[in-house]
Amino acid sequence: MSTVKNISSALISVFDKDGLEPIVRKLHEHSVTIYSTGGTESFIRDLGIPVVAVEDVTSYPSILGGRVKTLHPKVFGGILNRQDNESDVQQMKEFDIPQIDLVIVDLYPFEKTVASGAPEADIIEKIDIGGISLIRAAAKNFKDTVIVASVEEYSLFLDMITKNDCGTTIEERRLLATKAFHVSSNYDTAIFNYFNTDDTYYKESIANGQVLRYGENPHQKGFFFGEFDKMFSKLHGKELSYNNLLDVDAAVNLMQEFKNDDPTFAILKHNNACGLATRSNVKEAYLDALSGDPTSAFGGVLISNSKIDKAAADEINKLFCEVVIAPAYDNDALEVLQEKKNRIILIQNEVELPAKQIRTCLNGLLVQDKDNITDNKEHLKTVTVTSPTEQEVEDLLFASKICKHTKSNTIVFAKNKQLFASGTGQTSRVDALRQAVEKANSFNFDLNGAVMASDAFFPFPDCVEMAKQAGITAVIQPGGSIKDELSINYCNENNVAMVFTGTRHFKH
Repeated sequence: MSTVKNISSALISVFDKDGLEPIVRKLHEHSVTIYSTGGTESFIRDLGIPVVAVEDVTSYPSILGGRVKTLHPKVFGGILNRQDNESDVQQMKEFDIPQIDLVIVDLYPFEKTVASGAPEADIIEKIDIGGISLIRAAAKNFKDTVIVASVEEYSLFLDMITKNDCGTTIEERRLLATKAFHVSSNYDTAIFNYFNTDDTYYKESIANGQVLRYGENPHQKGFFFGEFDKMFSKLHGKELSYNNLLDVDAAVNLMQEFKNDDPTFAILKHNNACGLATRSNVKEAYLDALSGDPTSAFGGVLISNSKIDKAAADEINKLFCEVVIAPAYDNDALEVLQEKKNRIILIQNEVELPAKQIRTCLNGLLVQDKDNITDNKEHLKTVTVTSPTEQEVEDLLFASKICKHTKSNTIVFAKNKQLFASGTGQTSRVDALRQAVEKANSFNFDLNGAVMASDAFFPFPDCVEMAKQAGITAVIQPGGSIKDELSINYCNENNVAMVFTGTRHFKH
């Protein structure tokens, strides 16, 4: 068992004093000499506990409006000295430097100040200098010094010194040092990102990863780093899995396209929509989304842009599904949906989504701007003699939104704001189209008068020819092929309307 090293002296200087009192009282019980500054010093005195002002040790007051308090050899020497190094021991005596066994310090709330919209002068003053230096010094010297760098570690530290009669083991000091270096690196990352305007630099620091049951498969470890509870209120069901989270992410991003539309319901499987419809009420939207592919819907993730009422919940309850997401639920709807023990029910809160997308690649990362372009009427350029009808334009834009969030290569069929079928993740656009036709036919959809969306241009007329034969009357695609005229000519010869958006929406 590791030897316990007792604490005989401590430097405490914190911004957040919540939870500090029990620690101070425990240290006082064991006759620990406490050094402090400013507000923390007053806080300790008000508890009736003796405290030594740091300025009495350094013979320097706090100066420059509090910018310099602890930056002094008599403070940092006490923290950084190696107690088994004879030279260090002699210099401690020569310069009358007090030993400091424990440092409890936190940092000015830089991130909160930035988030508050404060002026830059206030933000700059929240860049901690003394605190970050104390943290790094004590963490570096964890062999002899204990560092508590966050109010989040107060409970852990109090348990340690209660168990060990005001002492710590080397393993405990190393653990606290690790947590301290996380605090310092996270803080520096936040400051860098505030100043940085160069997109060729990328730094991110996210704390408190959530351990998942497993990753994509049971033999893989899985973790989620983020603030799930800010984005969702979980009302019911089991813990979300790695794959659940991927599907929820896909569902949320897809439904953002329909956020301000009439009641819209989507069903997703493996990150792709297998059903989606916009209707006058949620129940009808759900039923028509389900009819798009009732087979794939089994075990899927469901999302609505509108409150789910009991009528919709009664229908949803007939389906085995993993997750239901909505901005709100009627109470009687919740009662119905909660009948299934493991069904995950989420309320989606209004939270700003990240502006960047990140994924691992080779021995590094790929970072890109999110695809924030949603095709609209102003983007459309009719390139055929035949123009799409008003209804076809609505369906083309509807299909385009789905296409944008479907794995490439993809083809999407839609009619009357209902997803009829899609071909997803195919190595050729012809295969994607064939898959979509076969799927639509298998669920008895009449493609006559339906529209088609493609996530990229057609280098040959084969796709529009196949689409016309299936009954498609209007097509939306980005355009941009050197052979665009081949597809345009076929459409002109066969009375098919085609519009270009000028924007490609690949999703790999």
